[in-house]
Amino acid sequence: MWGFLLCHLVALAEPGLNPKKTYEYKYEGMVNIGRGMPNLAESGVRLMCKVKIIGVSAQTFLLRVSNLNFEEFNGIPGKNTFDASPKLTKRIAAGLRKPFMFEYAKGRVGDIRTSAEISDTIVNIVRGILGFFQVTVKTTQRVYELEEFGIHGLCQSTYANVEDANSQELSVTQIVDINNCKKKAAIYRGMALAVDNKLSKERGDSVISTVRYVYTVKPTVDGGLIKKAHALERQHFSPFNVKGGNSKLQLVLLSVTDTVVTPAVGPMISRGNLVYKFVKVLAQIPILMKKLDDPVPKIADMIKRLAQANIYQTDSATSEDVVVLFQLLRVTSLENHEVLWKQLSGNDEHRRWLLDTIVEVADARVLKFLKNRFKAGDVSANEAGQTLLIAFNHLAAETDLMEMEFLSMPFSKSHPMLWNTVVLSYGSLVYRYCTYEYGTSCPVAVVQPLLDLVIDGLKRNSELDMVLALKAIGNAGHPSSIKTIRRFLPGVSAAPVTLPPRVLSAAVQSLRHLAVRDPHSVQDITVSLFVQRHLPTEIRMLACMILFETKPPLALVSTVTAFLLEEADMHVASFSYSLIGSIAKSSTPDNHFLSTACNVAVKILAPKFGRVSYHYSKAMHLDWFNDDFLIGTATEIFMLKNAASYIPTEIVTKGKFHFIGKILQLVELGFRADGIKELFRQNIQVFNGHLSYSDFKAIFKVLQDWQTLPEDKPLLSAYTQIFGQEFFFADLNKDLIRSVIKTVSPSAGKESPVWKMIENLQKGMSWHWTKPFLMFETRYIQATSLGLPLEISKYYNTVTTITVNAKAAISPPLTNRLGQLLTSDVSLVTDGFAGFSKDQFVFHGINTDIFQCGAELKSKTVVAMPWEFSMKMNVKKNTFEIDLPPCKKETKLFSVKFDVYAVSRNIEEPSLAKMTPMMPDSIEANEDIEPPKQRSLTSGQKRDVLKVCAEANIYGAAFCIESEATRSHYIDEYPLYYFLGYTNFAYTIQPVQSNKSVDKIHIEMNASPTKYPVSVRHLLDTLRSDGSIRTFAPSCTSPQAWNVNPEPLFTIKALAMSGNTKPEGYEAAAYYTPAAQTDNAQLIVSQVGEEANWKLCTDANVDKVRQEQLKMHLRWGAECQSYEMSMKTATTHLPGSKPTLKAKIHWKTGFSLFVLFSTFIEKYIPGMAFLLGFYQKHDTNSKHEVSASVVAATAGSIAMKIKLPDVGNTLSY
Repeated sequence: MWGFLLCHLVALAEPGLNPKKTYEYKYEGMVNIGRGMPNLAESGVRLMCKVKIIGVSAQTFLLRVSNLNFEEFNGIPGKNTFDASPKLTKRIAAGLRKPFMFEYAKGRVGDIRTSAEISDTIVNIVRGILGFFQVTVKTTQRVYELEEFGIHGLCQSTYANVEDANSQELSVTQIVDINNCKKKAAIYRGMALAVDNKLSKERGDSVISTVRYVYTVKPTVDGGLIKKAHALERQHFSPFNVKGGNSKLQLVLLSVTDTVVTPAVGPMISRGNLVYKFVKVLAQIPILMKKLDDPVPKIADMIKRLAQANIYQTDSATSEDVVVLFQLLRVTSLENHEVLWKQLSGNDEHRRWLLDTIVEVADARVLKFLKNRFKAGDVSANEAGQTLLIAFNHLAAETDLMEMEFLSMPFSKSHPMLWNTVVLSYGSLVYRYCTYEYGTSCPVAVVQPLLDLVIDGLKRNSELDMVLALKAIGNAGHPSSIKTIRRFLPGVSAAPVTLPPRVLSAAVQSLRHLAVRDPHSVQDITVSLFVQRHLPTEIRMLACMILFETKPPLALVSTVTAFLLEEADMHVASFSYSLIGSIAKSSTPDNHFLSTACNVAVKILAPKFGRVSYHYSKAMHLDWFNDDFLIGTATEIFMLKNAASYIPTEIVTKGKFHFIGKILQLVELGFRADGIKELFRQNIQVFNGHLSYSDFKAIFKVLQDWQTLPEDKPLLSAYTQIFGQEFFFADLNKDLIRSVIKTVSPSAGKESPVWKMIENLQKGMSWHWTKPFLMFETRYIQATSLGLPLEISKYYNTVTTITVNAKAAISPPLTNRLGQLLTSDVSLVTDGFAGFSKDQFVFHGINTDIFQCGAELKSKTVVAMPWEFSMKMNVKKNTFEIDLPPCKKETKLFSVKFDVYAVSRNIEEPSLAKMTPMMPDSIEANEDIEPPKQRSLTSGQKRDVLKVCAEANIYGAAFCIESEATRSHYIDEYPLYYFLGYTNFAYTIQPVQSNKSVDKIHIEMNASPTKYPVSVRHLLDTLRSDGSIRTFAPSCTSPQAWNVNPEPLFTIKALAMSGNTKPEGYEAAAYYTPAAQTDNAQLIVSQVGEEANWKLCTDANVDKVRQEQLKMHLRWGAECQSYEMSMKTATTHLPGSKPTLKAKIHWKTGFSLFVLFSTFIEKYIPGMAFLLGFYQKHDTNSKHEVSASVVAATAGSIAMKIKLPDVGNTLSY
């Protein structure tokens, strides 16, 4: 009997709907995006309506929405209110007014159906409403956990029930952990090349989301009736534990009535279950809202407008419009692309803009467009390579994209660099495709074309083809490629392998991505290579490098350590030990366990390898990581050598960026010197490795014998990787060197391309290049309880412009060979521009095709380098002159502006978008990051303004630094808030009032023997007459000995020219006077002008007998007499003593800046000394002297002593 009653109570509480009833609810859903702090702006939306649910059959119900009202919020909570949006309300109501059919039984929402024309955005809003009915009620348990489907996907839910004894109603609380859903309704695009790291994620994540539902359920004969419910979803976005946004929902039962007539409905199609559906969501860029109808004429007009705006210099005011162009291109068809190509390809500027921007279509359409270009051959190899490289690396990888024809198209092989780009880019596409679609279970068919290429190269014994294919396989990182890679590795392959070192190196390095995807297999291979002592040294070191990228466990590190103790090859030992030692000091999360294992290994290996010479191969790993900000960087440098040559076989440098659980491999550069190494192997006896003058002389002599190398061996090879993907590699071979020498040789004639360039330059030439480029677009989108997509996106767009106009004159003109240039007078007049505008956006909020609300960081960085000058030069006479126009207007050379806004946009009124600065008093809303108005700030805010200028009145110009920042007091609590105010920084050149009207600025450099400038001659007579300078002519004591004095090495003049008046400015002369025992150098800088007497005199002396001693004497002021300072350094290493470095600075006349600086730092000396590990004692020191000594105390430490003036302190370390 008790069992029956229990089952009956469970049945009464289990949610259900009566198919013969009609239920009416009031529904309200609201989302706000902001920081949740006083006086900070937020944005949000609110949707209110009535919902009717009408029974159709036992498990089928009809949903209808009425009385819809949609409102937007943009402003300060408590000061501003939600505003009605009637046009958008009408648009949304038109979709929600249509009937929706859904299946429902035992608290589970099943298939949802509606008419085909209803948009996915509307269907997802309905999913948010129906999400309230997806609930599990168990009266047998007070607290229970379930894994169940909901709008967020398959997630873990925790329930708690409380029964009200009076009303007999149940209060059910459901907490959904959105972070750890197994099948999460979320997508991530743009970061396929960033490596996820579990250990890094454990330190903290960028997005933390939870949702809490609270239901009031009344047991009825039909099951548990949901009388009311509310939900609160919290989103935390940022590594700094800062609240990012809330979603609130409320559902209240208004009435339950009998169904009289079931409404008739038209044809419906299935739209899936309750889980949020992402369909074409990536088409809408979140930082703009534009009407996208009839895109072709808009695209053509915008390309023409942008090309014209940037025709000479970068127009920073229009650089943001490039993102609008990307948006328009993404809604066009392939047919539209062909129409645009026909319209725009005839104009070079328009053609380049179209090719540079169409790549951001980023799906199969751009591939088909490029196929058409390849087949038609109506693009150059250079255009094809640039476009294909970006298109492949920006594609949203999908299944149909992998059926590629580019590897087999004749045009792809029409140019070597284009073929390299096609093959390497295809490998990158495979990597991204496998990351998005399959993870580690990627079908082998997608990488098979690359495997076929490398096997074909092996059969034909083509070194270049094998290297190219292996590099592409390395880009792909496909687990199925391991079997093929093994065939190229000695001691690992089933068959004997005899391949060139370059191929072996490419094979080992092709394992780099597999070190993360299949670490155990890579560990087996690399350890096998490492322990084979007969293998080339380079291959063993590369194997060690890849091995440690797999993050080997302690046991494997111990195995390597034990093996190294018996290692005879000092290059392998030095490389491995230095790598292990560097990782032992690592602080990044990914090396947490590995660094511990390496610490143990270092203690074992240090007695044997702790003092290995720097001549041997080395590896270096440097990194830092901040746990509060969850960011860090790492730099690695690998120098691989062998016993046959001092020249490194290979040099590799890498940079990585750690950011909130991901590792981004920024840039990797690699160089191989097979040919150069071979040259030095043949001449190793002339090079002792001490980097002395004789060594450099020997190096130059050896390099002159480059023609003795085999034809198939390049002197130097280089490659570049970005984000872990190799996109460029090239060889410096004998053919290229011969071609360059032939082209620029003085004996080259009219057949040389340089001759043609000179002819064009004499006629007057113009060259212009503009490059719009979306550097990155990363997007993370996840469902919310309202059925709206929450998005976190980052965009970084740049427009780069270079313009050169030039015309040259040559006298006497060239007749038959280029060498005549060396004896001719050459003049050049040129103007131009080089610079870029970079726009960066970070968006956090709701992004749909009909409205957006959220927080948006908007940043603009501009670099502008305009120029205009005339130049004259004569190589034989060593003369060089430049004339610059005076500064007439302010020019910003560098500027950075950014601010954070609360934004609201909707498609019905795109021109009325609202952008309120998150700190509202920082700037006026809806303006393009303009400076704040001069008015009082909100309490808790502060503004810092700075402007510093260095004026050169002689030249009529000033270099200025300007900065302005408005910040909130919240930065003391949360570091993220440092970015919440208006920020402006600029470096400018500005005109200032000059001493005289400046016509031009004349700069002259002369390295030929000439007479001394008059001012310098006068200064030398003066200095000699009072005995204050002795190094010019030690045996001469009077001006009559002038002719024995040395001529200057070079003279430089920088003069402001003004009509017929005497120029003003500065001139400098440098001298070098070698003697039997000393080398002397002098530099004299003099101010030029009427009554100008400021000068600077520098005298340096190196003792040839005791080369470790250097003296320097510095004077400046009126005739070099106002201030004086001397410096002396010396190194000693006598037998039986420790190496010592001593330095002393002494001054006779104090000057205000030095005294002010000394006074400023005096109070910090005790604290600085303590922090840096010094101890301090009081002593009696000279008032005008600073001295320091450094002694190499031990092999791994130094002893340092610093004596400071006046304050009477001695610091020892």
